[in-house]
Amino acid sequence: MIIGILKEQADNRVALVPKTLKKFNVEQTEFRIEKGAGSLASYPDEKYEKYATVTDREALLKQSDILVTINPIPEKELKLIKKGALLVAIFSPFNNSELITKIKESGLQASSLDMIPRTTIAQTMDILSSMASIAGYRAVLLAAMESPGFFPMMITAAGSIKPSKVLVLGAGVAGLQAIATARRLGAIVEAFDVRAAAQEEVESLGAKFVEVPGAIDKRDAGGYAVEQTAEFIERQQQEVQKRAASSDVIITTAQILGKKAPVLLTKETVDQMKPGTIVIDLAASSGGNCELSEPGKTVIHKGVKIIGNSNLASEMPRDASFFYSNNVASYLKLLIKEGELHLDLNNEIIEKTILIKS
Repeated sequence: MIIGILKEQADNRVALVPKTLKKFNVEQTEFRIEKGAGSLASYPDEKYEKYATVTDREALLKQSDILVTINPIPEKELKLIKKGALLVAIFSPFNNSELITKIKESGLQASSLDMIPRTTIAQTMDILSSMASIAGYRAVLLAAMESPGFFPMMITAAGSIKPSKVLVLGAGVAGLQAIATARRLGAIVEAFDVRAAAQEEVESLGAKFVEVPGAIDKRDAGGYAVEQTAEFIERQQQEVQKRAASSDVIITTAQILGKKAPVLLTKETVDQMKPGTIVIDLAASSGGNCELSEPGKTVIHKGVKIIGNSNLASEMPRDASFFYSNNVASYLKLLIKEGELHLDLNNEIIEKTILIKS
């Protein structure tokens, strides 16, 4: 069985790294990688040569039984891929139904890694948690660079500076990493989440938990937020607006699986914020937690800078690739039995992730 690793078209990461290939140890499998696939992530071709055959893209598309990427393969290349091949990537199927249809029409199979259930047994494959952890860390560093002031308290002969106030909306993996990083940099941190269970984690990191009573809390939501009642949303927005008005940095991370991200920062809220406030919206690609966010763009509204970046993991490509690679390898080991692709839909992880099966 040939497993092909393609170069990402607009991403610095690579789906599998040499260290993972070295430890893969699955019989009757052969890795092939596109030339230069890992170069932007600090994994040059010579690092792969012991474990994979370095080749050109067209050969990979035609010969591979499994093609592994981070982002979906461009639609125009589907016709080049070997019939029956399995495409493994982050497809975000709720937002890419047209592409999924095209893949099916091309006689291919598809598996979406972002649909891996967030359960204990699937932890080693949970790419969403891996990438969210990096995004939360990177978001704080970006905010610190963009902020017009210090994060920590500064006492100098020239005067004293109060520590920055950071508000984190959503205390999942990304939010918790953002809290921890902001605290390390010396900021005062508050955090909000609709899940009551998040309070203990937030407070253990030294942040204050902003509690809004009456939230719907589903423990089986896999770390995602869930839709709330209109009454709760109104109370939530009032509390968030009050906290946002005094914050120097706001990092938003809340998403709802398969639906548009909840709006936590309305235009009215942004209007009340101080000039120089930095908003990092990690949910921008799924609609945004800030009403004024634009995916992949920076918007300045009345002196407030709103950065809509949902792909911060790509800005730390070496370690992000390492995490992603280990997640992918754990997943592939589920699918391959004695050198053959075996998609057992009785397995919960496989059943949840397989979008198209021939």
